[in-house]
Amino acid sequence: MNPFVFIKDKIYSIDKENIICIIPARGGSKGLPRKNVKLIDNEPLIARPIRHAIESGVVGTVLVTTDDKEIAQIAKNAGAIVPFIRPSDLAEDLTTTEDTLKHALLTYEEMIDKKFELAIFLTATDIFRNPEWIKEGVEKMKNNPELESVFSGHATHKNFWEQQEDGSWKRLRGWMADYSSRQVRRHIVREDTGLMCISRAWLWRKGRRIGDNVDVIQNYDDFTGIDIHHEEDLTLANNAINIRGSS
Repeated sequence: MNPFVFIKDKIYSIDKENIICIIPARGGSKGLPRKNVKLIDNEPLIARPIRHAIESGVVGTVLVTTDDKEIAQIAKNAGAIVPFIRPSDLAEDLTTTEDTLKHALLTYEEMIDKKFELAIFLTATDIFRNPEWIKEGVEKMKNNPELESVFSGHATHKNFWEQQEDGSWKRLRGWMADYSSRQVRRHIVREDTGLMCISRAWLWRKGRRIGDNVDVIQNYDDFTGIDIHHEEDLTLANNAINIRGSS
């Protein structure tokens, strides 16, 4: 394993102290009010990705960006840092994740006078995450300096159709017209960056979540599609834990 990245004749060590994980969690959720402090398997939702980042063993800093004091305290108790309260104009319904991540990274880097090499994005609402995916993703980024991002993706053999401007429907890929056995069919991957997304930090500084040269850590776990934004999602997630176990 090569723990260094060579960029423009400079060598950057990518040990865990140069890796930051940022978890956005605002207080004003609408679909499920106060969702980030709701309990899932007797654990506050915001505490789960913090635990996953720590358990991965490859993250030096776990930071939660929030506008909410209760979320901030729970995050600190779970092992994260909350070095600032997010401005209200970055905690609105239409605030983009990219703007939130960029603000958090730049603000903290300025506070500590340091630039990170890798930045990891996790959400509290995507709960069925394997901490090993984070570790595997970091290893991929270390071993391939050309990679810009690594993220989690759910692989499926299902077909997808896209509606055209004239109202007609077209297969997303031509090969989907071949209805062969599911065991041998090609599959497509759903991007799940909330489960795990690792990028070169310079991308975030430019307001980009992921780059163009990527690798995907694929999973075949249908439960990874559960994303908690409504009361029924929370119920479904707790029932799923009873079926498959926690993580």
